[in-house]
Amino acid sequence: MPPEDDGHAIQVHLDRLLAARSMTLAELAARVGVTNVNLSVLKNGRAKAIRFTTLTAICRVLECQPGDLLSYDEEEGPGSEERSGNE
Repeated sequence: MPPEDDGHAIQVHLDRLLAARSMTLAELAARVGVTNVNLSVLKNGRAKAIRFTTLTAICRVLECQPGDLLSYDEEEGPGSEERSGNE
């Protein structure tokens, strides 16, 4: 089944940050105060939104900036098929 087009080009790098800090998703969830499921949805790029309070807590715990956690990739965003010629 092809991936669902969710209409955004934001990439989440939570897995990379966790690995660099030798931290589990469960540990981060406990320290941030959110469920494992909610962080898993974010980590796997399926989140539709994130609260600034959650983003703040994640950045505090991981000692990172929002730009370390999130990036914009135009090639993955809406209309990427038209740009790449894969209509």
